[in-house]
Amino acid sequence: MTELADRNLYLAAGVHIGMREKNKEMLEYVFKRRADGLSVLDIEKTDVKIKAAGSFLGRFTPSKVLVVSRKAAGHKAAMRFSDATGARNIVGRFMPGALTNPSFKDYFEADAVILIDPASDKQALKEAIQRGIPVVALCDTYNGVEFIDLVIPTNNKGKKAVGLVLYLLAKEMIKARGADDATVASLNLERFQEE
Repeated sequence: MTELADRNLYLAAGVHIGMREKNKEMLEYVFKRRADGLSVLDIEKTDVKIKAAGSFLGRFTPSKVLVVSRKAAGHKAAMRFSDATGARNIVGRFMPGALTNPSFKDYFEADAVILIDPASDKQALKEAIQRGIPVVALCDTYNGVEFIDLVIPTNNKGKKAVGLVLYLLAKEMIKARGADDATVASLNLERFQEE
């Protein structure tokens, strides 16, 4: 398997760390359960899903892609993703109507939505479903995936894990849009993971 990042980088960022709580829909992404009951995610599947999501998102005009993170762990990484790709971001509270109410001052017509945690970002998920907007979501073992179009199995609670996944996703998205190697290489992982 050709990995987007070295296995040790995934492990150091904690991408593989799931939770004790798990949803049966996420079992296919669990590599094993530790003796203490914590689920360990299969980083090979994470890697494959990041590639697929990058290719998928690369088909859209970047300014029509929206990344949403209510969780503080995803705020900086979501903003860096936007800087790198040209996508729009909403960090903190997602105001109801942002995707569904054209008279709302911050209304946005998105072609694709990325959620850092579909449980925390449930209002954005609800509105994306109402509008028929495809959803890519970073899902931990406890997340339901019923209305998610493309699941990226990962720890979505840690800044380093979310930062690494969005860094790799940004690289794949801009590659899919035909960016040259220098542009892709100019992305800085540390900026995505800063505190």
